[in-house]
Amino acid sequence: MLEKKIIIMKTTLLWPALAALALSGCSVGHTEYSRTALEHVDMSVTGIPTVLGLGILGTTIPLTPEYSLTAAHVATTAVQRVKAYHPYCDVAIIYHKNSPETLAKFRTSKVGEPIKMYGYSFISAMPVESSGVNLARTAITNKWNKKPCMAMASNAGVVQGMSGGAVYNADQTIGGVIVGYSHEISNVRSKQVILKDVSLYIPYGDFKHWLEQNIGQTTLTPPDHA
Repeated sequence: MLEKKIIIMKTTLLWPALAALALSGCSVGHTEYSRTALEHVDMSVTGIPTVLGLGILGTTIPLTPEYSLTAAHVATTAVQRVKAYHPYCDVAIIYHKNSPETLAKFRTSKVGEPIKMYGYSFISAMPVESSGVNLARTAITNKWNKKPCMAMASNAGVVQGMSGGAVYNADQTIGGVIVGYSHEISNVRSKQVILKDVSLYIPYGDFKHWLEQNIGQTTLTPPDHA
Protein backbone atom coordinates (compact mmCIF):
# COMPACT_ATOMS: atom_id res chain seq x y z
CA MET A 1 0.00 0.00 0.00
CA LEU A 2 2.85 2.37 0.86
CA GLU A 3 4.59 1.68 -2.45
CA LYS A 4 1.46 2.60 -4.39
CA LYS A 5 1.21 5.94 -2.58
CA ILE A 6 4.81 6.75 -3.47
CA ILE A 7 4.17 6.05 -7.15
CA ILE A 8 1.08 8.26 -7.19
CA MET A 9 2.96 11.10 -5.52
CA LYS A 10 5.82 10.83 -7.98
CA THR A 11 3.45 10.93 -10.94
CA THR A 12 1.68 14.01 -9.59
CA LEU A 13 4.90 15.89 -8.95
CA LEU A 14 6.39 15.29 -12.39
CA TRP A 15 3.39 16.04 -14.57
CA PRO A 16 4.20 19.77 -14.85
CA ALA A 17 7.70 18.90 -16.06
CA LEU A 18 9.17 19.50 -19.49
CA ALA A 19 11.71 17.30 -21.24
CA ALA A 20 14.25 18.66 -23.69
CA LEU A 21 14.23 15.90 -26.29
CA ALA A 22 17.46 14.78 -27.96
CA LEU A 23 17.07 13.05 -31.33
CA SER A 24 20.78 12.85 -31.99
CA GLY A 25 23.99 12.45 -30.05
CA CYS A 26 25.39 9.40 -28.32
CA SER A 27 23.24 7.65 -25.74
CA VAL A 28 21.96 7.47 -22.20
CA GLY A 29 22.07 4.43 -19.95
CA HIS A 30 23.14 0.91 -20.87
CA THR A 31 22.26 -1.02 -24.03
CA GLU A 32 23.52 -4.39 -25.22
CA TYR A 33 23.39 -6.65 -28.26
CA SER A 34 20.11 -8.56 -28.43
CA ARG A 35 18.93 -11.51 -30.51
CA THR A 36 15.48 -10.98 -29.02
CA ALA A 37 15.29 -7.56 -30.67
CA LEU A 38 15.29 -9.33 -34.05
CA GLU A 39 11.91 -10.82 -33.14
CA HIS A 40 10.35 -7.49 -32.14
CA VAL A 41 11.67 -4.75 -34.45
CA ASP A 42 13.05 -4.05 -37.92
CA MET A 43 15.74 -1.67 -39.13
CA SER A 44 14.98 1.34 -41.32
CA VAL A 45 18.05 2.65 -43.10
CA THR A 46 18.80 5.25 -45.76
CA GLY A 47 22.37 5.39 -47.06
CA ILE A 48 25.20 3.87 -45.05
CA PRO A 49 24.78 4.38 -41.28
CA THR A 50 28.13 5.34 -39.76
CA VAL A 51 29.45 7.64 -37.07
CA LEU A 52 30.51 9.95 -39.92
CA GLY A 53 26.84 10.63 -40.63
CA LEU A 54 26.74 9.17 -44.16
CA GLY A 55 23.37 7.54 -43.58
CA ILE A 56 20.24 7.59 -41.46
CA LEU A 57 19.15 4.63 -39.37
CA GLY A 58 16.03 4.11 -37.31
CA THR A 59 13.80 1.33 -36.07
CA THR A 60 10.29 0.16 -36.98
CA ILE A 61 7.75 -2.07 -35.22
CA PRO A 62 5.78 -4.71 -37.18
CA LEU A 63 2.13 -3.88 -36.66
CA THR A 64 0.06 -5.93 -39.11
CA PRO A 65 0.92 -7.87 -42.29
CA GLU A 66 0.71 -4.56 -44.21
CA TYR A 67 1.86 -1.88 -41.76
CA SER A 68 4.60 -1.01 -39.29
CA LEU A 69 4.78 1.63 -36.58
CA THR A 70 7.70 4.00 -36.03
CA ALA A 71 8.67 7.50 -34.92
CA ALA A 72 7.53 10.26 -37.28
CA HIS A 73 11.06 11.63 -37.59
CA VAL A 74 12.19 8.16 -38.73
CA ALA A 75 9.28 7.81 -41.17
CA THR A 76 10.27 10.98 -43.04
CA THR A 77 13.50 9.31 -44.18
CA ALA A 78 12.16 5.75 -44.56
CA VAL A 79 12.14 4.06 -47.95
CA GLN A 80 8.58 2.86 -47.26
CA ARG A 81 5.58 5.10 -47.88
CA VAL A 82 3.93 6.79 -44.91
CA LYS A 83 0.28 5.95 -44.32
CA ALA A 84 -0.38 8.40 -41.48
CA TYR A 85 1.36 10.80 -39.12
CA HIS A 86 0.01 11.36 -35.63
CA PRO A 87 -1.36 14.91 -35.38
CA TYR A 88 0.77 15.97 -32.42
CA CYS A 89 3.07 13.12 -31.30
CA ASP A 90 6.24 11.75 -32.92
CA VAL A 91 4.54 8.58 -34.19
CA ALA A 92 3.74 7.37 -37.72
CA ILE A 93 2.38 4.34 -39.57
CA ILE A 94 4.30 3.18 -42.65
CA TYR A 95 3.48 0.62 -45.32
CA HIS A 96 5.64 -2.45 -44.75
CA LYS A 97 5.32 -6.11 -45.73
CA ASN A 98 5.45 -8.19 -42.55
CA SER A 99 4.69 -11.81 -41.71
CA PRO A 100 1.05 -12.79 -42.46
CA GLU A 101 0.63 -13.67 -38.77
CA THR A 102 1.71 -10.24 -37.54
CA LEU A 103 -0.73 -8.61 -35.13
CA ALA A 104 0.88 -6.42 -32.47
CA LYS A 105 -0.67 -6.40 -29.00
CA PHE A 106 -0.55 -3.20 -26.98
CA ARG A 107 -1.08 -2.11 -23.39
CA THR A 108 -0.34 1.19 -21.68
CA SER A 109 1.93 0.63 -18.68
CA LYS A 110 2.05 2.71 -15.53
CA VAL A 111 4.76 4.56 -13.62
CA GLY A 112 6.83 2.02 -11.70
CA GLU A 113 6.29 -0.86 -14.14
CA PRO A 114 9.34 -2.65 -15.61
CA ILE A 115 9.94 -2.35 -19.35
CA LYS A 116 12.36 -3.40 -22.07
CA MET A 117 13.34 -1.36 -25.10
CA TYR A 118 14.31 -2.86 -28.46
CA GLY A 119 15.88 -1.16 -31.45
CA TYR A 120 18.95 -0.83 -33.66
CA SER A 121 22.17 1.00 -32.91
CA PHE A 122 23.22 3.68 -35.39
CA ILE A 123 26.86 3.08 -34.52
CA SER A 124 26.95 -0.69 -35.06
CA ALA A 125 23.72 -1.27 -37.07
CA MET A 126 23.15 -4.20 -34.68
CA PRO A 127 19.98 -5.04 -32.72
CA VAL A 128 20.13 -3.89 -29.10
CA GLU A 129 17.98 -3.91 -25.98
CA SER A 130 17.83 -2.25 -22.58
CA SER A 131 15.90 -2.71 -19.34
CA GLY A 132 14.45 -0.27 -16.85
CA VAL A 133 11.29 1.06 -15.24
CA ASN A 134 8.84 3.83 -16.06
CA LEU A 135 9.78 6.90 -14.01
CA ALA A 136 7.29 9.64 -14.84
CA ARG A 137 5.00 11.21 -17.40
CA THR A 138 6.37 14.42 -18.85
CA ALA A 139 5.42 17.07 -21.38
CA ILE A 140 7.54 17.02 -24.51
CA THR A 141 7.75 19.83 -27.05
CA ASN A 142 9.83 20.10 -30.22
CA LYS A 143 9.32 19.92 -34.00
CA TRP A 144 7.78 16.46 -33.76
CA ASN A 145 5.89 16.68 -30.46
CA LYS A 146 3.35 19.38 -29.67
CA LYS A 147 0.75 19.96 -26.98
CA PRO A 148 -1.02 17.92 -25.70
CA CYS A 149 1.55 15.18 -26.40
CA MET A 150 2.91 13.51 -23.26
CA ALA A 151 5.86 11.13 -23.06
CA MET A 152 6.93 8.55 -20.52
CA ALA A 153 10.41 8.93 -19.03
CA SER A 154 12.33 5.75 -18.23
CA ASN A 155 15.76 4.75 -16.96
CA ALA A 156 16.12 2.12 -19.70
CA GLY A 157 19.09 2.87 -21.94
CA VAL A 158 18.79 4.34 -25.43
CA VAL A 159 21.36 4.73 -28.20
CA GLN A 160 20.96 6.74 -31.39
CA GLY A 161 19.14 4.63 -33.97
CA MET A 162 16.64 3.16 -31.51
CA SER A 163 14.07 5.86 -32.32
CA GLY A 164 10.90 4.22 -33.61
CA GLY A 165 11.69 1.06 -31.65
CA ALA A 166 9.43 -0.86 -29.32
CA VAL A 167 8.89 -0.57 -25.59
CA TYR A 168 7.74 -3.92 -24.20
CA ASN A 169 5.90 -4.54 -20.96
CA ALA A 170 6.59 -7.56 -18.76
CA ASP A 171 3.54 -9.35 -20.22
CA GLN A 172 5.01 -9.05 -23.74
CA THR A 173 2.60 -6.36 -24.87
CA ILE A 174 3.92 -3.20 -26.53
CA GLY A 175 3.78 -0.17 -24.27
CA GLY A 176 4.86 2.52 -26.70
CA VAL A 177 7.25 3.89 -29.33
CA ILE A 178 10.77 5.15 -28.52
CA VAL A 179 11.30 8.76 -29.62
CA GLY A 180 14.62 9.76 -28.02
CA TYR A 181 16.10 10.76 -24.70
CA SER A 182 16.67 13.78 -22.50
CA HIS A 183 19.70 14.76 -20.45
CA GLU A 184 17.45 16.49 -17.96
CA ILE A 185 13.79 17.03 -17.10
CA SER A 186 12.92 20.21 -15.22
CA ASN A 187 9.86 21.39 -13.36
CA VAL A 188 8.19 24.08 -15.47
CA ARG A 189 7.41 26.35 -12.52
CA SER A 190 10.50 26.02 -10.32
CA LYS A 191 13.00 25.18 -13.12
CA GLN A 192 14.40 22.53 -10.77
CA VAL A 193 15.96 19.53 -12.51
CA ILE A 194 13.97 16.47 -11.47
CA LEU A 195 15.40 13.68 -13.62
CA LYS A 196 18.62 13.28 -15.59
CA ASP A 197 19.63 11.09 -18.54
CA VAL A 198 16.31 9.40 -19.24
CA SER A 199 14.90 7.68 -22.31
CA LEU A 200 11.59 8.92 -23.66
CA TYR A 201 8.77 7.12 -25.42
CA ILE A 202 5.20 7.88 -26.48
CA PRO A 203 2.86 5.58 -24.49
CA TYR A 204 0.24 3.53 -26.32
CA GLY A 205 -2.61 5.31 -24.55
CA ASP A 206 -1.62 8.57 -26.26
CA PHE A 207 -1.99 7.19 -29.79
CA LYS A 208 -4.46 4.30 -29.31
CA HIS A 209 -7.51 5.88 -30.95
CA TRP A 210 -5.49 7.36 -33.82
CA LEU A 211 -3.94 3.93 -34.47
CA GLU A 212 -7.30 2.16 -34.53
CA GLN A 213 -8.79 4.77 -36.86
CA ASN A 214 -5.94 4.48 -39.34
CA ILE A 215 -5.48 0.73 -39.61
CA GLY A 216 -9.04 -0.39 -38.95
CA GLN A 217 -8.04 -2.65 -36.07
CA THR A 218 -9.83 -2.75 -32.74
CA THR A 219 -8.22 -5.92 -31.38
CA LEU A 220 -4.70 -4.64 -30.75
CA THR A 221 -5.23 -4.50 -27.00
CA PRO A 222 -5.65 -7.91 -25.31
CA PRO A 223 -9.22 -8.45 -24.04
CA ASP A 224 -8.13 -8.51 -20.40
CA HIS A 225 -6.74 -4.98 -20.57
CA ALA A 226 -8.89 -1.90 -20.98
